[in-house]
Amino acid sequence: MSTPTTTEATTRPRTRWAAIIWGLLFAAVAAAALGQLADANRRETIADALMAMTPATTTAFLLLTAGVLLLVGGAAGLVRRAQRTLSAAASEERREVPDPLAE
Repeated sequence: MSTPTTTEATTRPRTRWAAIIWGLLFAAVAAAALGQLADANRRETIADALMAMTPATTTAFLLLTAGVLLLVGGAAGLVRRAQRTLSAAASEERREVPDPLAE
């Protein structure tokens, strides 16, 4: 009587997409900040704009920032779900193969 065995396929390491997405966001913010703060005239313009902000403008910027963070978090979650779905589909494709030596 032959017993079915599963073939063990080596799987590739998972890509950590959330880390890549968040890293790209933080790199973009850092690059923009570095570009704006590198010049003295731009620094003065930013300081003047920050001092002239009203409470409504500050609230709007805080809400916009929270929205962007939620959007990036949602995108990372969607990519993770897609990765898990593809991984589950690939594991279902593996079939049990009878062992020809176990007769």
